[in-house]
Amino acid sequence: MKYCVVIPAAGQGKRMNLGKNKQFLLLENKPVIIHTLEVFQEDSWCDEIILVANEKEIEEIRQLTVTYNICKVKKIVPGGTERQHSVRNGLKALNGDRIVLVHDGARPFIKKEQIHHLVEEAKQSQAAILAVPIKDTVKKSEAGTISHTVDRLNLWSAQTPQAFRLQTIVEAHNWAEKNQFLGTDEASLLEKLNKPTSIVMGDYFNIKLTTKEDIVFAESILRLKRGEKS
Repeated sequence: MKYCVVIPAAGQGKRMNLGKNKQFLLLENKPVIIHTLEVFQEDSWCDEIILVANEKEIEEIRQLTVTYNICKVKKIVPGGTERQHSVRNGLKALNGDRIVLVHDGARPFIKKEQIHHLVEEAKQSQAAILAVPIKDTVKKSEAGTISHTVDRLNLWSAQTPQAFRLQTIVEAHNWAEKNQFLGTDEASLLEKLNKPTSIVMGDYFNIKLTTKEDIVFAESILRLKRGEKS
């Protein structure tokens, strides 16, 4: 079963205060974006990667794909002002009736088995996302004080990849552009069209590198993976 993947990597990671794109941050002497790309490069189900980059960084990322032999990257397209716009730019580089994944460039620990479960589900239901159950107690506040505790039984923390039939997610992005709606992820666009999205169980190692604390977690995960291989 084949799929293609759009990987937005144009964000500047302001919450990390690095002064540069977090995609170039080195984990064990390898850029974050390469860790992510290698998962898809090594997956036989993946036949095409569309990478979305900051226009000023396209050549730098292209050189990285050459250095690390990421040959499944077929196009590198410029990003937009928001992540949603970047994803839309990536989708425009695709055509046909196929399964497309959208995956964060700064989420390098996705597992091939999870990708395959996701693709199989999207093939059946048109849309599916990885997610994990909320572990913490969730509070809602008003004016700085707790109003109530939210029942977490049906609460999930959404991850990527998120998988869709290409025509389905393009329709959702077209609607969002026409109605000037900005969602927090691709699944939120489908919600506006009342299109169902299935949940596939992810895992808590599939973190997105957003803050400096996440780098500590990422280094620990890499050490754990080294131990598994030894």
